[in-house]
Amino acid sequence: MSHANAIKVALITGANKGIGLETARQLGKLGVTVLVGSRELGRGEQAAEVLRGVGVDARAIQLDVTSEADRAAAAKYIEREFGRLDILINNAAVNLDQGAGYETSTTPVKTIRETFETNFFAVVDLTQKLLPLIRKSDAGRIVNVSSAQGSLKLLAAKDSTIYATKTFSYDASKTALNSFTLHLAHELRGTKIKVNSVHPGWVKTDMGGQQAPLKLVDGAKTSVRLAMLGADGPTGEYFHMDLALPW
Repeated sequence: MSHANAIKVALITGANKGIGLETARQLGKLGVTVLVGSRELGRGEQAAEVLRGVGVDARAIQLDVTSEADRAAAAKYIEREFGRLDILINNAAVNLDQGAGYETSTTPVKTIRETFETNFFAVVDLTQKLLPLIRKSDAGRIVNVSSAQGSLKLLAAKDSTIYATKTFSYDASKTALNSFTLHLAHELRGTKIKVNSVHPGWVKTDMGGQQAPLKLVDGAKTSVRLAMLGADGPTGEYFHMDLALPW
């Protein structure tokens, strides 16, 4: 069954604020129906209302990514309402190291586990649950929102802008996420589905802080570009804007 002329459907996790919300706005402006995944449904409803106010077809969906029940319910809802999913943007993330003053050697294992629960395990399980629906798309796109801090090469390079910044739990979770991108893209290389990692940039958000150089509108651009890739676009790669990053 072809959906060539049908409106694309996108699920964005953590989409009630920040980069996720801006990504939803930009995709919506391109005519995509956006499902605003939010840990608290009320906040998702508020975000969807704001999006509808600027002409976007947006619907809130209860999705605390760390909740097995929420992940399963989201898959059932999308199957019932749309029968397929065209775009999955795994955007929700936490940075529990930030401001905690941890060195690598003093980072509590509990913090590492909690970070991986959101930034890695939840992404893997949600993607696995949604993959049967993404396979039904004419052009499935999976975008994993990573970070430059997931790049081992950039973390190790003394001349890199992130060399001095080491947040162990967060960095390691994003490196693991990049590994998932590579492995899943390899598995799906013979299909129409493309899987890529994104570094949104250092953006003015709750996580990025006000000293960050990039505006929200820029922080969403890479995800939107990879979500809307044509058939000849890349897969199994890692980008900031048009720049391919080293793993």
